[in-house]
Amino acid sequence: MNPVLRWFHQLGSPPYFDSFAARWSPWLFAAAIALLGIGAWQGLFVVPADYQQGDSFRIFFVHVPAAMLSLMVFAAMAAYAAIALVWRIKLCEILAMACAPVGAGFTVITLVTGSIWGKPMWGTWWDWDPRLTTELILLFLYLGVIALYGAIDDRRNAARAAGFLAIVGVVLLPIIKYSVVWWNSLHQGQTISLLGESKIDPSMVAPFWIMYAGMLCWFLASLLQRARADNLRRESGKDWVAKLSGGEA
Repeated sequence: MNPVLRWFHQLGSPPYFDSFAARWSPWLFAAAIALLGIGAWQGLFVVPADYQQGDSFRIFFVHVPAAMLSLMVFAAMAAYAAIALVWRIKLCEILAMACAPVGAGFTVITLVTGSIWGKPMWGTWWDWDPRLTTELILLFLYLGVIALYGAIDDRRNAARAAGFLAIVGVVLLPIIKYSVVWWNSLHQGQTISLLGESKIDPSMVAPFWIMYAGMLCWFLASLLQRARADNLRRESGKDWVAKLSGGEA
């Protein structure tokens, strides 16, 4: 078997995944803290003030990465859920459900920082702008997945029902992304591009991507930690969990 395929096959084993998550989540949390510290320092103290917005623009370094991850995490959740529904892979069910609380957190950060940024720019904390409204709907979808997963006692049936909601909800993602293009919007258009040229000052590019990398590492660490906890709960009657508990005790 191809080594990469063999590794993915092994990763689907509950004991192997537990070991993998326990090993890597602390390193990812450490990387996240380091990257976020460096990015925040550069964004606050190194990058010059914006010629129009002054220092209020600095919330950009939190708001935009969080917004990007709110969409990316939902897409990942839907992808895991689709794999779980088609191939009945239990680990993908666990990973899909572990995405939801973290993605909801990024969405809350996006909405809160957007409101804080909007007050001096638009003169109001909230406007029913297409981008803001669709991002709020995304938060409700996340909360719906979380609530549905918690409302059904059988974990596998709960994950399948909540996963189906995530798959249906993925149609919202392109609407959020292109809402500033399709409708008249107060929200500014896309300024950051991974492949093309970004529409921001070059001094802002590196701190932005450092902040994004830090938040991404935080997501991955949280995903592994949450998935590991759910995996242990589901496997609580197995011998390998009993041995692990005995070793940790």
